[in-house]
Parts: sequence; C-alpha cells; structure tokens
Amino acid sequence: MGMVLVSGALAQEEDEGISIEYSDADLAAVDKIKEAGALVLEVAQNDNRLNVAFHLTTAEVGNEQVSLVKDLPFIVSLNLRGTQVNDEGAALLAGMSGLERLHLEKTGVTDAALNHLTGLENLKYLNVYGTEVTDAAIDTIAGIKGLEKVYIWQTKITIDGVAKLKEKRPELKIIPDLVVEKAKAEAEAVRKAEEEKKKAEEEAAKKKAEEEAAAKKAAEEAAAKKAAEEAAAKKAEEEKKE
Repeated sequence: MGMVLVSGALAQEEDEGISIEYSDADLAAVDKIKEAGALVLEVAQNDNRLNVAFHLTTAEVGNEQVSLVKDLPFIVSLNLRGTQVNDEGAALLAGMSGLERLHLEKTGVTDAALNHLTGLENLKYLNVYGTEVTDAAIDTIAGIKGLEKVYIWQTKITIDGVAKLKEKRPELKIIPDLVVEKAKAEAEAVRKAEEEKKKAEEEAAKKKAEEEAAAKKAAEEAAAKKAAEEAAAKKAEEEKKE
C-alpha cells in the first residue's frame, strides 16, 4: 500500500484498487466538468479515479469545455468523440498525466494535435478515427511510449505510414492494420482466382465428358441404325429371291 500527492489529490494505492482523496479544488473542478455536460463516472468500485465522456451531451463541446480537464491527473479516460475540439484543444491535454484512454475520433484534430500527447506516459489507447491525421504523424504516434492500441480508420494515414509505424513499434496494435489487410486481400484474391480456375477446369472437363458421351451415343445410334438398315435390306433381298 502506498500514497502519493498529485496536484492536490491524495492517491492511496491498495492491493484491491486505488482510492483518491479529492481536495475541495478537485471536487469543484469535477462539478464544472459535469455542468459542461460531461458524463463523469468512477473507473470501478475499487478505483475512484474518473472516466469523463463529452460525446453523449447534446450541448456543443469545444476547446473551452476541454480546458476544464486541463492538468487533472485523476482522469483515466477522456471521450471527445464528435466534438469541436481541434489542435488548440488537444494542447490542453498535455498535462493530464493519469490519462490512459483518449477518444479524439471525428474531431477537428490534425497531425499537430498529437505532438501534445507524447508526454502522456500512461496513455495506452488512442482513437483518431475520422480525422485529418496523416503519415506525417507516424513518428509522433511512435513516440507515445506507453501506447498499446491506436485506431486510424478513415484517417489520411496510408499503408506506407502503417508499415513505418509497425517497423518503429512492432508491438503496437494498429486498427485497421492496412499492411495485414492488404496481405489478406491479396491472399483472398489468389484464393478466389484459384477457385475460379478450378471451377472453370471442372466445367470444361464436364463439358468435354458430355460432348464425348453425346458423340459416343450418336455413334452407337448411327451404328444401330446402319445395322438395322442392313438387316432390313438383307431380309428384303431374301424375300425377293423366294
């Protein structure tokens, strides 16, 4: 069991979880966050650090609202999905030392925003889906040392960027992994081509067998017809002699 004072909040780490002793200033800050429309929940029954979600409010959320969480170390998860937050707002997140999960999907952030996240040593999860983040941010993403998972769907990051990120951080889970998806697509294309080739070969073999069977039947019918005609002619000749 240990205790540490972080920005006015006394955190007591126990075997069963984490307990924060919030100062009056901390509680006032949390109240302002709630008044701005955010959903604020404790992480778990045995962990009273906070998850803050702005994405469910009907109120407009931008940089001004994000400023309310600035430098608060007891926020573990921050969800800004679909808000008006941009690069300037992202700069306000640089002091959130306890942040582990950050949702920036469908916001106005660009490559510049990610420069403010490299000092977040506890950040494990980052979602920039549907943003203008490009390959230029690859080195920055790689520089977020604690990062374990990053979502880049519908960004400007290319397969070359993903390959570079995988090279720099092979343990990082990238979703979607464009390199893996390309390999899967190529493998599927090969499988499909082989399947179509096999099907075409089977159909050709079937057609050939049907043609050979038809030719054999026609030959047999012609032979039978000829034999019948010869027999009839022979019979007619014999009857004529009688």
